[in-house]
Amino acid sequence: MPSTFALTTPLYYVNDVPHIGSAYTTIAADAIARFHRLQGDRVLMITGSDEHGQKIQRTAEKNGKPPQDHCDAIVGRFQDLWQALNIRYDRFSRTTDPRHQAIVEAFYRRVEAQGDIYVGRQQGWYCVACEEFKEERDLLEDKRCPIHTNQAVEWRDEENYFFRLSRYQEALEAHYAENPDFIQPESRRNEVLSFVERGLQDFSISRVNLEWGFAVPDDPKHTLYVWFDALLGYVTALLDPDAEPTLDNALSQWWPINLHLIGKDILRFHAVYWPAMLLSAGLPLPDRVFGHGFLTKDGLKMGKSLGNTLDPFELVDRFGSDAVRYYFLKEIEFGRDGDYQETRFVNVVNADLANDLGNLLNRTLSMAKRYCKLQIPIGSEANAADNPLRRQGEALTESVKSAYDRLAFSEACGQILALVQAGNRYLDQEAPWTRFKQGEQARVEEILYAVLESVRLAAYWLSPLVPGISQEIYRQLGLVADFNDPAIAQQLDPQSHGCWGFLPANQQFLDPSPVFRSLELASAD
Repeated sequence: MPSTFALTTPLYYVNDVPHIGSAYTTIAADAIARFHRLQGDRVLMITGSDEHGQKIQRTAEKNGKPPQDHCDAIVGRFQDLWQALNIRYDRFSRTTDPRHQAIVEAFYRRVEAQGDIYVGRQQGWYCVACEEFKEERDLLEDKRCPIHTNQAVEWRDEENYFFRLSRYQEALEAHYAENPDFIQPESRRNEVLSFVERGLQDFSISRVNLEWGFAVPDDPKHTLYVWFDALLGYVTALLDPDAEPTLDNALSQWWPINLHLIGKDILRFHAVYWPAMLLSAGLPLPDRVFGHGFLTKDGLKMGKSLGNTLDPFELVDRFGSDAVRYYFLKEIEFGRDGDYQETRFVNVVNADLANDLGNLLNRTLSMAKRYCKLQIPIGSEANAADNPLRRQGEALTESVKSAYDRLAFSEACGQILALVQAGNRYLDQEAPWTRFKQGEQARVEEILYAVLESVRLAAYWLSPLVPGISQEIYRQLGLVADFNDPAIAQQLDPQSHGCWGFLPANQQFLDPSPVFRSLELASAD
């Protein structure tokens, strides 16, 4: 029976069109989902949009649009970008969905029944961009937000509904201690532990004088605070399309979520507030919350409010989706911050995908065409167990799986590319062109088989990151596998495709052609 694996990106706030930071999280989530499909797991990848709150209302008013029209337009751009990046999500959750309101109200009633919601007064400095009250000690000069550094916070003094977060301090500390992998990476875990040790305070879950959002049940003067609404979008997404929107139906099949993938700026909401809310409602907690680092440009975090974003559509148009996916997951250690530099981008992608991987396939298929009429009349049994490529390829099964499980994409790429580089060295050392002239046909076939099987194996393990290139490699090898179709990818047998020796005897190949063309830098003018 296949395992299930449910994962989420954040539900992106739709005050503006997506930038590369949003794409980064979703590329990573798609790679994880693709890896689990390759392992035969039933996968549910959730992404979506957080569409309520004051920031959305103000942005829509500024643009002269009703809030819903604004949200619809921006959501369309997110969905266009995911398609351009070859991202295959299973559910797109929108917090303006009427079915979502039913889930939010049902959850609110559960928490209310526990005595964890009360009316109080909220005074403090509020960042509209974060939709969060800030402690004064955390503010920058001139009362500016430490995250949205070019925006001043606003003073608020209003009656709100509150959630009793303080009641769950001990329960959260116990959960962190008993489940050390709940928050990852280690730096994020330490950050949360430090925050919780300072003492948890109850937090506001409603706003007054705000029309764009769901009203608090039984009190229409109050609108539910965006985080209490948005986090439950993960639960709404679990509903089958034709299911009645009840909490029990939503939780019946995929809960608890296996992985929440987020940027580190929203870690506190997912690793402290969200689990406390779930404990109050009597629900199991997600398995893991992973807070990755920021993408930076010129040393600064990319953000819409700072105006220093990379246009991901332009990046894909210039370089292609596989190049973008590969660079950000291979070159930046997942969990750490990483800086984008175009020269480095082009050099890394060309070296790995065009020169190492693409060139190895092209030159080997060219020899297969010349020496074997594009057919290798042998099977894997012709490769001795001590063949260096075979030994290295077989070792990938566990090492690459381990790296993907740990979200260590850069490590996985390094191991896979090491096999590709070994294939290039093996060809040079064994010189099948010389052996062919000397009449050593059987040895030529053994050499070419080992190299082509190495390329195939590399394509299989790289497919979560570069599905288009992997698909083209399989096609040129005459193999049938659709890495872009979740249903088909989920049916691939990891015990054959992911192990050495899948290439069958008498396999007919295609004429060699480039699977990835070298990128070029933009001209100075």
